[in-house]
Amino acid sequence: MSEDREQDSGDDREQESRPNSAAARRGRRASRRSSARKEASGADSKDSTAPKGKPTPSRDGRQERVSPFRKIGRFLREVVAELRKVIWPTRRQLLTYTAVVLVFVSIMIAFIAGLDLLFAQGVLQLFGE
Repeated sequence: MSEDREQDSGDDREQESRPNSAAARRGRRASRRSSARKEASGADSKDSTAPKGKPTPSRDGRQERVSPFRKIGRFLREVVAELRKVIWPTRRQLLTYTAVVLVFVSIMIAFIAGLDLLFAQGVLQLFGE
């Protein structure tokens, strides 16, 4: 009987150590990270005279000069990265959107042309020729 209990408790430990879902794995990783941070912060609080590292560039007062070519290269890399995130429309969607825009623009052109003619007639009636 005691052997059965030991086997059952061994199975429980194995199940606890191996989460069966992605959410459970993420939760375990997060709890491990938070406990590691607590341990690291506990070590830092004991030795408060230790240097913290390099200051950030904005606090340092000096800004590192970057060549214009590097700035352009970085800009282009960021543009390409953003374009990869874009969800491009399919051909059918593109044709639908184009048709909607053309119909809307034609309606607006007709409306404004009608107002223009109306105002032109009104001005001619007021000031007559």
